[in-house]
Amino acid sequence: MTQTLERPTKPEVERPEARVTLSRRTRLRFIPYFLILPALIVLGVVLLWPIGQMLWISLHDYGLHQLRGQDAQWNDFGHYAYVLTDDRFWSVFRNTIIVCLSMVVLTMILGTLVGILMHKLPRWASTALGLGLMLAWATPVISAAIVYRWLFDTRYGLVNTLLNSLPNWLVGSGWNEFNWFNSPSTLFPILIITVVWQSFPFVAISVLAGLKSIPHELYEAARIDGAGGWRSFWSLTFPMLRPLFALLLILQVIWDFRIFTQLFILGGGVSNREISLIPTYIFQLGFASTPPDYGMGSAIAVIMTVLVLVISAYYLRTMIRQEEAR
Repeated sequence: MTQTLERPTKPEVERPEARVTLSRRTRLRFIPYFLILPALIVLGVVLLWPIGQMLWISLHDYGLHQLRGQDAQWNDFGHYAYVLTDDRFWSVFRNTIIVCLSMVVLTMILGTLVGILMHKLPRWASTALGLGLMLAWATPVISAAIVYRWLFDTRYGLVNTLLNSLPNWLVGSGWNEFNWFNSPSTLFPILIITVVWQSFPFVAISVLAGLKSIPHELYEAARIDGAGGWRSFWSLTFPMLRPLFALLLILQVIWDFRIFTQLFILGGGVSNREISLIPTYIFQLGFASTPPDYGMGSAIAVIMTVLVLVISAYYLRTMIRQEEAR
């Protein structure tokens, strides 16, 4: 009986080509991270460093002496305790929420309606309207605020002149030299008009671009099924453009929540404390006070930043959950 002898197998030796391939794959995997590293560094220097500095200042007594080199003293969250227990802060906070919400709602509604209108107009009319809207959107903020202050000027404003020319039984009397800028009830509506006038063109152009991406056959199918304009918007346009509306809404909240220049110009500065919003409230306590208290202003700015981030994160989370449910 013969016995078959098996040839002993040699241990596998890793070939140099395999090591080269593995090393190359490792390098290729990290290449995207190296490519975005410069952008992350710039973002950290431009954005994260100022936020960290603002947070540090808010936790210390920081004023003119500290700008000249004196050491800042830890205040044991004193600025935050003062702000959160200040009745005036909550009054300014309420006004800010109301004004910001009004701006965002009006901007989104008007921008969406104008975007739908431009989508239905002929090409030449849509182009002409788009150019006009972009001129309004590109107007410098200071220039727009000055124009609206001229329109509502106490003596020579066009609005007062028109109201004086109308019958008293229609608009009442006393519009001669009426001051629109001393009371929140009259100044804030002018502020809302000024901001919405410059903000809605961006929404309109964005909605128009989104509508161009929706196939026309879907609207024809909805029309055949008997859907009207309102039904087509809620059942077709809005679901298709939901991510776009989410982005526009978040951007408008961020932009409108930090309105400062328009209110500063329309209100004639920050001396009138009754017409303050959170950005001007920060300026009043942090820079316009005597002496300036940069720590207090930084504390309010941190609170405003956290609030905007919470609102944005909540809305983004809601939108992501809705997309995943679909």
